[in-house]
Amino acid sequence: MAWVTFDLFSALIDSRTGGTAAFDRIAAGHGWDVAGRDLYDDWDARNKGSQKDLPAEPWVTFAEHSRRALAAAYAARGLRADPAGDAAALLATLPDWPLWPDVEAGLTEVARDHRVGILSNVDDELFRRTRAAALVDDDAVLTSERLRAYKPHPDIYRRAAEAGVDVHVPASARDTRGALEAGLAVVRVARPGHRVDPAGPQPRYEVEDLTQLPAVLVSAAS
Repeated sequence: MAWVTFDLFSALIDSRTGGTAAFDRIAAGHGWDVAGRDLYDDWDARNKGSQKDLPAEPWVTFAEHSRRALAAAYAARGLRADPAGDAAALLATLPDWPLWPDVEAGLTEVARDHRVGILSNVDDELFRRTRAAALVDDDAVLTSERLRAYKPHPDIYRRAAEAGVDVHVPASARDTRGALEAGLAVVRVARPGHRVDPAGPQPRYEVEDLTQLPAVLVSAAS
């Protein structure tokens, strides 16, 4: 039995759809003529940039990164609002962010022969709000809060491997590259809007759908 972890906000959850809907409501509430998708993309890029290569101490939560990223996005766009309140409103919508259609069936199939877990740049409390939380055991969840490192820093993948993770299933370019460069076994799931970094190492294994994963894990886990 292998321990297989999944990225949360790209491999399991369609975060762009969920986040866009939240930002549409936020923009409408402020009377802004700004597309929710544009706000999401700006916030998401800044959020990832805030996490990149951050020292482990003093620890900065995902929620705080989200607030900082939104404050920077608003400032760059000349939007006047309370970024702390809007970031809290955004994260309050996490229970509504949809799973990709193959997730429940795919994780059920994988769990027949393997331990299913999560490896994510998120806080524990925020993870528990998501629809993915009901699909995995808490002791198989490895968050940045628990591991004290953020993707794509090698430390998070190394600490996951030290904890016993055998295979990681990412979708995004930075997660795929980070896991491969850290030496973790990878099976990438192809998701709309995500691609492999052409300048980085290429995954040996890739699936179009998580229901295809059990057959590939026979080779990847070994």
